[in-house]
Amino acid sequence: MSSGKMIKTLVIHESIVNKVQSGIPKEELLYDLADFFKILGDSTRIRILYALNISEMCVWDLSFVTGISRSAVSHQLKILRQANIVKYRKDGKIVFYSLSDEHIKYFLDSGLDHIEEPGI
Repeated sequence: MSSGKMIKTLVIHESIVNKVQSGIPKEELLYDLADFFKILGDSTRIRILYALNISEMCVWDLSFVTGISRSAVSHQLKILRQANIVKYRKDGKIVFYSLSDEHIKYFLDSGLDHIEEPGI
């Protein structure tokens, strides 16, 4: 609807339409959610997240485990940090990264379960 006009249609099941309309998040939340999924939509970042799902790690070790250069790992971690998907802590001069919370682990586990289901 690029013209911005609403299409008039008949509502057959008004109670269902009302229930659905009240259950859909506000537009700004949908944009934020879409951005979140875009960030997760990169196989390099997913590889890093799976490594961090197993253990917190520093950039050097992440680079070795994932086969990605340290600069590329750092770049991806910056994106993941800005989205609050990973967090970090310093131990002396070494910075360790980990998943920000259990929600991220849930997304990884649920996503993998979904694509591994027969028929998908």
